[in-house]
Amino acid sequence: MTGCMAISLAGHDKDKIYLIVGEEKDYVYLADGKIRTCKDPKKKNRKHIQIIKKYENPEVTKKLLQGENVDAGIIIQEVKACQKRM
Repeated sequence: MTGCMAISLAGHDKDKIYLIVGEEKDYVYLADGKIRTCKDPKKKNRKHIQIIKKYENPEVTKKLLQGENVDAGIIIQEVKACQKRM
């Protein structure tokens, strides 16, 4: 799931698109590049997001799986590209 895009289904950020930068058993860590970056991701319950399976950048996913931080500018570009496709 790390590296995929997701839409928030609940909370004050409902309908906002994020990049999944990490995951635990019941939670995922989300970044939007503006307020939430890889260094300070938002922790959200898996039940409160919907994965966007159509959109995933293999280069970003590879960096995240190797434990590297992804630049905020790249995250912003990914979120915007995903919004255009929807």
